[in-house]
Amino acid sequence: MEDLLAQLEPQTLLAGVQRVWPGVVGETIAAEATPTSARGGTLTITCRSAVWAQELDLMGPDLVARLNTALSTDLVVGLRCSAAPPKGWAAQG
Repeated sequence: MEDLLAQLEPQTLLAGVQRVWPGVVGETIAAEATPTSARGGTLTITCRSAVWAQELDLMGPDLVARLNTALSTDLVVGLRCSAAPPKGWAAQG
């Protein structure tokens, strides 16, 4: 069953990052920030606040290395963090 699920998952950088994100960054950060897009190896991380966006910017090089290790690749080259809550977060309050 796991093999079938793996075949059905999108095979994009963003999908891979979203799959490993909570394990790489931990529950606290995963609750505050989520990968929302990828272009040219740069991930856009949408954060609940500017404070979290700034914190993840500072952690960027470490997070890039950890993500690449978790994905067994070197496709992630950078992070772009922004404070723009995606739909659904505002209501969770």
